[in-house]
Amino acid sequence: MTIHIDQFTCRADNFGVLIHDDQSGETALIDAPEESSILEAVARTGWKPTVILTTHHHIDHVEANLSLKQKFNLKIIGPKAEADKIPGIDEQVKEGDVIKFGGEDIRVIETPGHTAGHISFYLPSSGVAFTADTLFALGCGRLFEAPPPVMYNSLKKLAALPRETVVYCGHEYTLSNAKFALTIDPENPKLKERAKEIEKLRGEGKATLPTTIGEELDTNPFLRWADPAIRKHLGMESATDAEVFAEIRKRKDNF
Repeated sequence: MTIHIDQFTCRADNFGVLIHDDQSGETALIDAPEESSILEAVARTGWKPTVILTTHHHIDHVEANLSLKQKFNLKIIGPKAEADKIPGIDEQVKEGDVIKFGGEDIRVIETPGHTAGHISFYLPSSGVAFTADTLFALGCGRLFEAPPPVMYNSLKKLAALPRETVVYCGHEYTLSNAKFALTIDPENPKLKERAKEIEKLRGEGKATLPTTIGEELDTNPFLRWADPAIRKHLGMESATDAEVFAEIRKRKDNF
């Protein structure tokens, strides 16, 4: 595998990610939350970005698009459904499109919910997914522009990826997500153990990401809508999976 990944913090709790391909020398930036932090990462790694892969239009993901485009003459690729809101966009992509990056294929997965046109990026050869504000470690994004069934269907797509898929998310929300998850799935031993490890990592100032699809399936209540213990805890044994998801999301909004 020739892909290397560098994750770094931006703003208050955003993550920036650089992906570098040794053979071609190409470097992709997943979103552009903040110019200064990105330039520090570029200087540290020596990887000059050639493309920004934009997941959605929120300002904390596109703020540095135009400044970085001017500085590096890079290409900006983003969701077709939000093209009019993505600064500097050069190429619009949708579900099923494939972006060539060095020796890799980057597949576009439409994952609306947090925003109406949010997309995620999946590298099947490397087994890596970049889910931004759709799937978080132990959480999912707030539903600003779409109803719960839309996000439910987006999460189903991500949950269907191989368990070993490594997942990079848009924010460091894991500690608060863990506290909420324990109110939904209080008897889950894997969740209890993970929550302890997260407290330790955050206490040491360390990131809790990346995660994996398998770890999320085992511990993230937003992917565990079918679990009998959660359904019983919520009093929703006969509800649909989408209804269980909607209830969990509503409770998190009020947590």
